Amino acid sequence: MRYDCVIIGGGIAGLQAAIQLGRYRHHVLVIDAGVGRSTLCRRYHNLLGYPDGVSGEHLRKVGRKQAEGLGVQFVLGKVEAVSKKEEVFDIRTENGDSFLGKRLLLATGVMDRLPPLPSLIPCLGSSVYVCPDCDGYEIKDQIALVLGSGNVGANMALTLSYWTKQLSYINHEQRPVEGKLLQKLQEEEIDYYASPIVECLVEGEQFQGVVLQNGVKLTANHGFIAFGANEVKSQLAKQLGVELLENKHIVVDPRTKMSNVKHVWAAGDVVAHSEQVTIALGEGSQAAIWIHKSLLEA
Repeated sequence: MRYDCVIIGGGIAGLQAAIQLGRYRHHVLVIDAGVGRSTLCRRYHNLLGYPDGVSGEHLRKVGRKQAEGLGVQFVLGKVEAVSKKEEVFDIRTENGDSFLGKRLLLATGVMDRLPPLPSLIPCLGSSVYVCPDCDGYEIKDQIALVLGSGNVGANMALTLSYWTKQLSYINHEQRPVEGKLLQKLQEEEIDYYASPIVECLVEGEQFQGVVLQNGVKLTANHGFIAFGANEVKSQLAKQLGVELLENKHIVVDPRTKMSNVKHVWAAGDVVAHSEQVTIALGEGSQAAIWIHKSLLEA
């Protein structure tokens, strides 16, 4: 079967695009690997209508159900190769399945580089965060720890000083921190520890602090992760010759969300912008609208 559009990625942007295209009554396939930021986040706090937060798992569940009600089809799998032959895209998964699509939307997202501290995973979005724009408000005037690496963690701590003056930065990987950043940390009275974390103190989804290799125990109900070198999942875009920035984010037309390659769109965190759920939702709809317009012109 040849689909009107194949969406790679079943996260927030991909689901919103699928819903919009389903409402246009197009034949749509979503191929989702079942991993990503939205599978890990226990609570998004800055969304209209959810003052107490909503989990990525819930949004994915209700989004898929809504899309399926509109006739959108879903396949669980990881896409390993994409090619374009004339006006049709051939999408192949790791297990050898092949799908054809007239249009292609890449909503493959970004994966944060998390430290090898698995006890933090249940806390993501509820008491441990990765995005100051999303969740800086959650630590307002409270004690918080920044778990990070080198300059990246130092910059995160300085950014968060807008919200609270009770911060400590733990340079878990002990990578060098520029002198000017160390000076700024001191000026903002942010405590600095260059020591690996040997234990995270966690109860359920509640972060409670850390124990450092040097024996120091730091307690706090909130933490931020800032290790840098996040993986931008644009490998498939590169296969198609899509323009990427140096940081590997996909460049798209700000109006249509189409890339430099005809009939290849991108939306969500994989695109060059502020990585926000609200923006991903908008870009998913925006891309779908212009995909629909292109299908009408065919």
